[in-house]
Amino acid sequence: MTTKHKHDKPILVTGAAGAVGGIGRSLTEFLLRNGHKVRALVRREDARAEALRRLGAEVVKGDLTDLASMHRAVEGCRRIYFGMSVSAAYLEATINTAAVARHHGIEAFVNMSQMTVSQMGINETTDSPQHRLHWLAEQALAWSGLPVVTVRPTVFLEGFFLILAAAGVRASGELALPMGDGKTSPISAVDVARAVAVILDDPAPHIGRIYDLTGPESADLDHHARAFSEALGRPIRYRDVPLAAWSEGLRRAGFPEHVVSHLSAMTELNRQGRYDRMTDTIYKLTGEAPVNTRDFVKLHAAEFK
Repeated sequence: MTTKHKHDKPILVTGAAGAVGGIGRSLTEFLLRNGHKVRALVRREDARAEALRRLGAEVVKGDLTDLASMHRAVEGCRRIYFGMSVSAAYLEATINTAAVARHHGIEAFVNMSQMTVSQMGINETTDSPQHRLHWLAEQALAWSGLPVVTVRPTVFLEGFFLILAAAGVRASGELALPMGDGKTSPISAVDVARAVAVILDDPAPHIGRIYDLTGPESADLDHHARAFSEALGRPIRYRDVPLAAWSEGLRRAGFPEHVVSHLSAMTELNRQGRYDRMTDTIYKLTGEAPVNTRDFVKLHAAEFK
């Protein structure tokens, strides 16, 4: 792929290989399309890393918690997108990356956080170990003196439905989740990546800002089940399941305990109405409306059949 670049120095994108619900892969594509050089940080050399090279990215293997590899990744870059999947090492990775970024004089550091942090404070937290790490990471970045832009999306459509619900839809036509009757406004990781690409294209107006991002509709799981039915052309219903049994199912499926604790806390927050949030920030940043549940399911229909 041959691209005419706007700038000589690359933008570092962490987590570029991307798991389901990841932002890095889409962000890399958007930045390259917009004429930027991209240095894509990956944890291993595999087919996903090779796909990034074919897009036109410079691929660097490294670990966010390893000082030497982060120097190799950051040196020569001027802007950074920092994002990491749910991990007990999240705070260590954030501070390690921030320290190296400050050493190299980065001009913009876009930090991917979570919307729940906007409801947390020095005297208020949640039962999620990951939420606490995100809150602490935001404090550390605020103290760092780095030119930070904080992005706080709600739950991702990809993780919420493709990972947690697709098996139930395929097997029994159910969204089997312990979410009660609380409302939530899931957003596509692709829409979040599009917003981050806008910020990184011209970060100066965004430095110091915090952006809360949601999907286009905040609704309960019965509504989302109806959207599934419309998209797939067959009945899909929501079934509220006991949290303890659902969490144990995640453990049996091999999810780490840190992730299970985080997801379990999120479902309880949803029951309490803490995810009933709506913003128009995606449209303001990108000029495009975020994808809704029905259209997302249509796009990924093969995953639910």
